[in-house]
Amino acid sequence: MRILRLLAFGLIIALLTAVSSGGFARSTGLLFVSSAQTNSVAVVDLETKRIVKSLKTSRHPRDMHFNKDHTYLYVACGGDDAIDIIDVARLEVAGRLNTASNPSAFAIDEKQRRVYVPNPEGSSLSVIDMDENVIVHEVPTGAGPQKVFVSEDGHSVYVATEVNDFVHLVDADGGYVLQNVAVGTGPHRFAATPDAKELWVSSEQSGEVHIIDREKFTIAGKIEFQPPGAIAGDGRAAPTDVAITKDGKTAYVVLGHAARIAVVDVHTRNVRDYIPIGLRSSGLAMAGDENTLYVGDSFADAIHVIDVKGRKVSSSIALDRRPSGVVIDDSPRSLGRGQDAGRASRHLLQTGFAAFIRTTGDR
Repeated sequence: MRILRLLAFGLIIALLTAVSSGGFARSTGLLFVSSAQTNSVAVVDLETKRIVKSLKTSRHPRDMHFNKDHTYLYVACGGDDAIDIIDVARLEVAGRLNTASNPSAFAIDEKQRRVYVPNPEGSSLSVIDMDENVIVHEVPTGAGPQKVFVSEDGHSVYVATEVNDFVHLVDADGGYVLQNVAVGTGPHRFAATPDAKELWVSSEQSGEVHIIDREKFTIAGKIEFQPPGAIAGDGRAAPTDVAITKDGKTAYVVLGHAARIAVVDVHTRNVRDYIPIGLRSSGLAMAGDENTLYVGDSFADAIHVIDVKGRKVSSSIALDRRPSGVVIDDSPRSLGRGQDAGRASRHLLQTGFAAFIRTTGDR
């Protein structure tokens, strides 16, 4: 009995040492769905396909992004001019960043500790210092900036303006617009290819995806969509969100009112197939193994689960109200010597290993 206890204790010490020195923690596997109608973020257990918690946020939450190690989830809340910060381990709002009026989207540069937020009322891009929680600069842009993407190295920021249908290339270090390029009507979302050579821009109103050559900052191609039952120019295609696989071979494009997801060959830019989904879909998350897509349906108040290989809806998850944004926490995150290591240590002590010691003591 004493030998078993000593072995258990030694195993605990070894694991806690590994955690504190920096290892990897499993992701929660939870799906987070923002709802501007309910002023909340629904937390969904994907194994049971049920809502396990409804997190109250500031008003009108929409766009969401994790930080690099997925310890925090940032949520743009347009009704209160803020970005709420959710502690992923505790599932509670831990703080907020103040923004300009009505933020609907944003991008994070953790290296420079900056958050970039389009300011549609000011026709500018707000640059927020994450540590000081203040707007340190406003970059003038075209009218109605809505969406933003920051480059992998943090030196360039791309801003889509929905009034003049431009994508602006912003020098992040200098804080000014370098170049502009015209895209389709109503640019809605960005998606970068894994090699960082192309930036795909969905244009909802004109029903197209424009492809920007990032080195030349020119339009390298355009994809149009003709889903079954749609008539050219009837506005049903309406591309909203885009996701590109890690191997850079396939893109999935959500086609709003067309009730389809387009499966696109990235190299040839040809549409391979259309997957039938809900009536008004927007918001797309791809599982880490890339075998499953999760798509918000604002008409059905649900998340549709898409079997990528079978190219069909395998199930649906009912929500309280219409979804705005969808993200999934299924990326392993690095554990440092700080807060995350402490959480992992407490979890180990309070659960499995404590039970194991009790078991050995009863023998």
